[in-house]
Amino acid sequence: MALITLRRNFCHLSDFRIHGALAALRNHPINHVHKVSKEQLHPWFCSVQYEPFRIHFHHACYKKFHLQNGNELHPVGEPAFSQVHDWNKFEQNLKNEDEQIFYRRLNEFTSSEEVLSFIKTLETLPDAMAAGALQRICEVEKKGGDQRLPKEILESSVFQALCFQFEREPSQLSNSGLVTALQALIWLHVDTQSSLVLNLVAECQNRLKRGGLEVHDLCVLGESLIRLQGPGCVTLELIIYQLQGAKLEVFTPEDIVALYRILQACAEKVDQHQTFLNTINNFSLSIVSYLSPKSISQMLTALVVLDQAQALPLVIKLGKYVVRHIPHFTNEELRKVIEAFIYFGHNDRFFIKALERHVAAFCLTLDADVVSKIMEYCSRKLILSEPILNAVAETFVSQSEKLSPSQISELIEPFGKLNYLPPNAPALFRKLEHVLFTHFNYFPPKTLLRLLHSCSLIAHPPVNFMGKIFKVLCISGEESHLDRLSMAQLTQLFLTSVLECPFYKVKA
Repeated sequence: MALITLRRNFCHLSDFRIHGALAALRNHPINHVHKVSKEQLHPWFCSVQYEPFRIHFHHACYKKFHLQNGNELHPVGEPAFSQVHDWNKFEQNLKNEDEQIFYRRLNEFTSSEEVLSFIKTLETLPDAMAAGALQRICEVEKKGGDQRLPKEILESSVFQALCFQFEREPSQLSNSGLVTALQALIWLHVDTQSSLVLNLVAECQNRLKRGGLEVHDLCVLGESLIRLQGPGCVTLELIIYQLQGAKLEVFTPEDIVALYRILQACAEKVDQHQTFLNTINNFSLSIVSYLSPKSISQMLTALVVLDQAQALPLVIKLGKYVVRHIPHFTNEELRKVIEAFIYFGHNDRFFIKALERHVAAFCLTLDADVVSKIMEYCSRKLILSEPILNAVAETFVSQSEKLSPSQISELIEPFGKLNYLPPNAPALFRKLEHVLFTHFNYFPPKTLLRLLHSCSLIAHPPVNFMGKIFKVLCISGEESHLDRLSMAQLTQLFLTSVLECPFYKVKA
């Protein structure tokens, strides 16, 4: 196993004991290292066309260091990082039993600077842990929202040493270190044709052909190649083939979910893998209790994409555990869970009760797409839930300006279908009328028709907009594109207005 040695007395070339990347510093003058760094490292990070942002790797430059407070080392011109917090006498020479401590400490950091500062204090660093550190840097940068590495991180000698080691000696890396490093670099949107990525991919392919990768490594590599080369890459078929030959008992719950994600990416070939999927679906019943909220959401999403209607027992069991995790789902995860339940027609009264409590408590902070999906679920399953409908009505009154026309329609239509008037009905319809007067032209004709028809079903005929809706649908020629349901809604809307509103007059 290769080791990346990161000594604290960085500046003394005679003291370097670093394999691969930093070993070059001991045998060559600084100018030569600077030149090699430029040639080797510059092409790693470049723009990616399919991403909305770009990452450029700047010239590698091992900065000069000077001593402060005895053995403390800090780059010239950069703020000195304070010594890492009290590590509870954390030893510098990492041993096998120290790995859990290392990763626990690594997960406590909230910035790349903290990760690199921590690494710099270590005497030696196994390649698997180095890959883990690189992965953590990617994670903390993504959480920041910018999704690009700052210049000071890219130019950090410690960061470059990590990457340089992976490029120069990939054959010396452990399987875990190899696939984890490739995954982390792909998260950074590295150029697919860079020597760094090509070397790592080539080494992964060699080990894959030799059958030397474990189940977890196969799952990580499969997802990495999907993101790097797309689901059509030939290597992915070999990965799936080797995964099919493994015993499911050796898969961790996370590996099972990763396997679902891999097969989800190859949904067009689901018929080829259906026998394997049936086996996975049956086995997954035994691991549901160990899944995190994120994993449950991902598994349900994969079952939808793969159209696993025969996996209903698995969906039902997942639904039972969804009830426990509702407060812990992110907005996107909850939306996907509800979307899956709509797809499979799953309905659970315990789920409804938990959803009612969640919506009543957090409706104002839920994304509009999530609220829309919840209302669609209630509408399709004919669930007259007063706590949910009342909370949604309050949300619409306070946040209607933030909603798109389609979202407004998705929130209001279920009230008509379920024939329910919320307690704040006067405020609700005043707000709706204001929105329609202000943004009438932004509503698609059929969306507007469904919205107005729903209002008529709960005894609020939209007489102020009757002329406009007929003008939009008839004079513009839109009626030729109306289906039978839309024509029926338009007729019922007109008759309701004429019969229930004596003051409504039809213009000749």
